[in-house]
Formats: sequence, structure tokens, C-alpha cells
Amino acid sequence: MLLRCWRVDRVYRAVTEYITQIMGEKYVMPPIISFEAVFEQSSQFSPIVFILSPGSEPANDLMKLAERSGFGMNKLKFLSMGQGQEKIAMQLLETAVARGQWLMLQNCHLLVKWLRELEKELEKLVKPHPDFRLWITTEPTSSFPIGILQRSLKVVTEPPNGLKLNLRSTYFKIPAIALIECGHAAFKTLVFVLAFFHAVVQERRKYGKIGWNVSYDFNESDFQVCMEILNTYLTKSFDAKDPKVPWNSLKYLIGEVMYGGRAIDNFDRRILNTYMNEYMGDFIFDTFQPFHFYHNEEVDYRIPEDGPRDNYVGFIESLPLANTPEVFGLHPNAEIGYYTQAARDMWSHLVELQPQTGEIGGGISRDDFIDKIATDILNKLPKEFDLDKIKKKYGIEVSPTTVVLLQELERFNKLISRMQKSLATLQRALAGEVGMSNELDDVARSLFNGSLPSIWRRLAPETLKSLGNWMTHFLGRHSQYDTWINDGEPNVMWLSGLHIPESYLTALVQATCRKNGWPLDKSTLYTSVTNYIKAEDVTERAHQGCFISGLFLEGAGWDAKNSCLIRQKPKQLIQELPILKVIPIEAHRLKLQNTFQTPVYVTSQRRNAMGVGLVFEADLFTTEHPSHWVLQGVCSILNTD
Repeated sequence: MLLRCWRVDRVYRAVTEYITQIMGEKYVMPPIISFEAVFEQSSQFSPIVFILSPGSEPANDLMKLAERSGFGMNKLKFLSMGQGQEKIAMQLLETAVARGQWLMLQNCHLLVKWLRELEKELEKLVKPHPDFRLWITTEPTSSFPIGILQRSLKVVTEPPNGLKLNLRSTYFKIPAIALIECGHAAFKTLVFVLAFFHAVVQERRKYGKIGWNVSYDFNESDFQVCMEILNTYLTKSFDAKDPKVPWNSLKYLIGEVMYGGRAIDNFDRRILNTYMNEYMGDFIFDTFQPFHFYHNEEVDYRIPEDGPRDNYVGFIESLPLANTPEVFGLHPNAEIGYYTQAARDMWSHLVELQPQTGEIGGGISRDDFIDKIATDILNKLPKEFDLDKIKKKYGIEVSPTTVVLLQELERFNKLISRMQKSLATLQRALAGEVGMSNELDDVARSLFNGSLPSIWRRLAPETLKSLGNWMTHFLGRHSQYDTWINDGEPNVMWLSGLHIPESYLTALVQATCRKNGWPLDKSTLYTSVTNYIKAEDVTERAHQGCFISGLFLEGAGWDAKNSCLIRQKPKQLIQELPILKVIPIEAHRLKLQNTFQTPVYVTSQRRNAMGVGLVFEADLFTTEHPSHWVLQGVCSILNTD
């Protein structure tokens, strides 16, 4: 309880320690998968299902198992599942059953519906060939057929955890002969640099959104192909007796094509390119100023002395098992954020598992508690805005920002209406007057757990807040809309109080373009951080553009005195920025120096795989090189959790 009050980030470690002491270390350590043991436990009637985690790739290990067991590569068949692959999969399955082949169906989560047909085919198996084995890989999915799971051998595959284990795993899979195939003097060194880069991009993933906006499945095949690229280009240079290393080609092919090809987010691709520039160049061979990936008083991550494979393996074994986020360019606070989120996830799962019936503290029944919360919210709900009256007030000629206001009010009214109807119907259902539907059951469960009901969430801006904090935010939004209608556009716009904040910024650019006769497609926004700390400090509207508030900095701190980015203070994960001024400007006139293009997102979840969540890019002054902030994962968010 004390840890939960004072150091949330230590709860996860404390639980791990407790389980280790009471039950044993094997319950907190992921097991090392032996494919030989898996094969011995399997039979021709039971498929082997690999439940994948990001970065794991069992296909290569299966190929090596086939070689070691003398099964033969010609009897091992692979098929990556996707649209239109159903018939081919069935044909391969029939052949494999009859001839005793191994068949691996990869990424089956992409064709979950077809797995029902596979389940029926497996039930029909009577006398399959004794050598037949069906291997299935899938990501975790709730719709995977239960029948296949019940009759299968389940294997959870995880990539190595930690920089040392990742490097060791990579080098153990490199044959000694592969390092002497290329005669170029830089080859072995660059293979180690590539292995380190590969480990870093995988390890960043565990720090969540501050590591990568979108989690990517960088795996062994990426490293193997890039190693072939190194071999090809350096052999070509060696044969031509060219002492220069083709850095630009290597950085482009590795950073942009191979690893960058997986990155669908521009800011994630910026991180990959920064690592390429930090790790690849003639400077890594500088004898006067030795190159270090990272070093401090305790550890030195450097390139080992050139030599045979054992030299590199020996150096890797000398590295510490645990590493700090600073090795990846992140701030030590990133670890606090990681463990805090892990503890919150654990609590949310525990809340979901608790009994949903009976009495709670104080003798109040669950239904009475939910009814009390519903009544409290209904009493706080404001009336819907009279849109017809407001439109009549503004007349026919409305400005772009007024159009945004009317659209915002329309969305807000829909949310109020849905909240009123669902809460009133829920109270009737609790009283036994109407039946309890699935939708109402979800509302009741959410009110009981203190979370936002999904039917409200669909009509509200993206949020990670609990129900209580969300209600405070909801009422704050209403207050801003009310002020906007009665007193005119606010001097300082609370950007996180808007449903679609980017629409207001677009309207600002549009209004300025109309006023000055600029082409809309050649205009953009420029931001500067003011000395105003609170919205109340601003007494007049901006002559050009607008003032905005409600932005929080993540991954960096802000020096109000010098108006520039600084390193975060220990244990301070986010910091509220002063008031920002947003100025529309013609793109060709914008010349920026010593600024960091900082993405602004709606929540700390940043953007998703579909690109939803990014609002705009803020220009923040910095005295450090921008690459420092890129690797720190710096961004700004409109809503705290």
C-alpha cells in the first residue's frame, strides 16, 4: 500500500520480488524454448501453435530443427496466410498429411474465419502419416478457434529481453565462417554495429510510446538481410580496391529500406535515421577519439577489438545483464514510465477480475452504488446547446473558426444526449422496469469500475482518463464552449477542450489566407512559446494567429527562463508548457534555426497504426542537437492520463 501511494513505478518490481520469494524464480522468468522438446511432445494429431510476441520469428528455428533432426528441407513447407491463400493452404495440408511433411502456416490471425474450416479438417484426420506435423503461428487474438487450441500444443515465443541477451542471441546464430566471407577490414566491425543497432531498436519497444509510436516486429530476418547487404557492398569495395565505405548507400538500405520499410510513422522513421547517423560513419574507426555507443563509470558499450568471432562473443558476455534506458538515448525517466504503466495495466486486469455482484464497502449493494454514480452524473450534465438560436446569432456570413465552433457544439450535443438517455435507461433497468441489454451492462460495469463507458467513448475525444477525471474535463469543455458563444472567441484557446483540435488550427490558417490573399496549400503554422504561464495572464487577443494552452511536454523539460528545451528532472515524466502562440505563415518565408520539430498528440498513446492522434508539429527552441531529442522520444500531448 505504501509503494502504491509513494512509488507506483516500484509496485511491479515489488510484486515480481514477492512472487520470486514465495513461489520461486521460474514463475517470473520466461522459459527458454527448446524446439527439440516441443517436437518430442507433439504428435501427428495435435498441431503446434506458436503465439507470437513482437520480434519473435520461429520459422528460422524450425528450419534449423529440420536440419538437425535430418528431416530434410524438401519436406518442410511454409505458407504465409493472407487473402486468397485459403485454397492453397488446404492443398498443402492434404499433401502434408499424406506424405508426412511438416507444414507451417504463418500469421493465421489474418484469416481467423478460415481457421474454422481448418478446425473441421483436423477433426476429420483418421490415419495421418506418422511424420506429419502442422505448425501454426498467430498473434494473440480472442477469436482464435477454441477447438484448435484445445487439441494443440501451445508455445509462447518471446525475443530475448535485454541488450546483452539480444546481442548474444544474434551472435550465436552467426556462423564463424560468415564473418570471414568478406575480406574488407571493416566488415566484422560493421556486423557488430548492425547487431547492436538491431538490439537497440528491439529493446526500445519495451518503453512503450516513448520508444516507438507504433510497435514494430523487427526480427532476425531483418538482421540477416542487412548482413548480406553489408557483405555485398563491402566485398564490391574490396574487389575494386576502394578504401572508402559506401556509407550513404548502407545507411539508406538499412535505415530507410529494411528497417525503415517496417516503420509506418514518419517520426519513428526519424528515430531510425538518427541511429544510422549516430552509429555509421568514418568516426567509428577514429583512433584518436574512440567511438562509444554509450559509456559511464560503470559500463562501456563500445566496438570490441577486431578479431575472430570469439572476441565479439567474449565482449558480449562481459556486458551487464541489465541496462539503463540511456543506452538507447532515452532519459532514465523512461524506465519509471514503463514500470508505472505496467503497474496500471496489472491493476486494471485485477479490477476486471473482481466479482461484479454482491456488496461493496459500507454495505452498499453494487446496484445501489451504480445508481448513485448515475444520479450524480445526471445532476452534473449541462443542457444541450440550442444550435438554431446560435446559428441565427452569427447570421449567414460566418468565419472559419465559427464553423469549427458549430461543428464542435453539434458533436457535444450528441454526447450529452447519449449520456442522458443511457443513464436514465440504466436507472430504469436497475429498478427492474426494463431489461438489461449488453450496452447497458457495459455502462453499469464501467460506472462500477470508474472507467468511461464505450458508448460514450465513441462520441468523445480520445482519452485515457478515469471516469472522475473525464467528467472534470467534460465540464471544462462545456465552460469553454459557453464562453465562446457568449463572449466571443477566447483570447487563449484550451486546445484539449476541442473534439477535433486540428480543425481549429486549419481554420486559423484558412482565415489568415483569406485576409492576406495567400494560397492555402502553400501556408503553414509557426509556433513560439511565450512567457505567459497561465491563460489568465493573457489580457488581449493575438494580432496574428492565436494563443493556445493545455500542452504538456513528455520526454524533455522546459526552461522558462531561457525558453528552451532541457533534460527532464528526475521522476518528472511530464511538464506543462507555458502558453503557446500559433502564427499562420507562408511556407517559403519560414526559416527555422535551433528548433526541434515536436509532434503534438491528443493523448500519451500518441498515434496509432492508422495515423490517428497527431494534431500538429510545434517548433520548440533548443540549444542541443535535434538528434538528442529525437532519441529521447520528445513530444507534446494535450491530455494527461
